[in-house]
Amino acid sequence: MGEMVGVHVIVQGKVQGVGFRAFTVTQANVKGLHGWVRNREDGTVEVEAEGPQTVLKDFLQILKEGPRLAHVTQILVDWKDANRHTLGFTILPD
Repeated sequence: MGEMVGVHVIVQGKVQGVGFRAFTVTQANVKGLHGWVRNREDGTVEVEAEGPQTVLKDFLQILKEGPRLAHVTQILVDWKDANRHTLGFTILPD
């Protein structure tokens, strides 16, 4: 299925108060990814995810679209090595 890698993402736009975190968890679980999502004080959403690179690339495309009420203007992506410290995918406190 591919080598495990990690990605750190900042999602910008109208992404808080629109179900973006729950959407992210659902999509990550469907794809079998590990990691977390949380709102940030600056109005963005932060995501850390790990999985096969091809699956993560698909996941990033989904994040660019977001849930129905969201309006994503930009995602900032930083690829990194997988640390394998997380199991499942969760919402962290703000």
